[in-house]
Amino acid sequence: MDFSSLRLEAWEDGSAFPVKAHPRARRNALAGCLAGRLKIEVTAAPEGGEANRAVAKLLAGSLGLPLSGVVLLSGPGASRKRFGVRGLGPARLAAKLAELGEGKPMDKAPGRPHGREKRP
Repeated sequence: MDFSSLRLEAWEDGSAFPVKAHPRARRNALAGCLAGRLKIEVTAAPEGGEANRAVAKLLAGSLGLPLSGVVLLSGPGASRKRFGVRGLGPARLAAKLAELGEGKPMDKAPGRPHGREKRP
């Protein structure tokens, strides 16, 4: 999966980037880049901030950050959002995403194994 087209910028002590959230998806996953935005699928409904919390939790788990290290900067009620991550500058975040995209399944949440195994 290629994340090289993601628009990263410096923000406070980390990075900020645009996100295209897809709530009520079949799975929680980083689904690639779409027009410079990180596309994120979550199973949570877009009600009461549930989908926003699910996106933040997925980002934190995928990037190895605490949940407090992921901040919703704009777009709480829209599918197009802007998130910030603390502790990872744009270059480090790009490297981390490149590492994640090298064939590892992106269906990842904290406490869950990578991907799903097929049953025989």
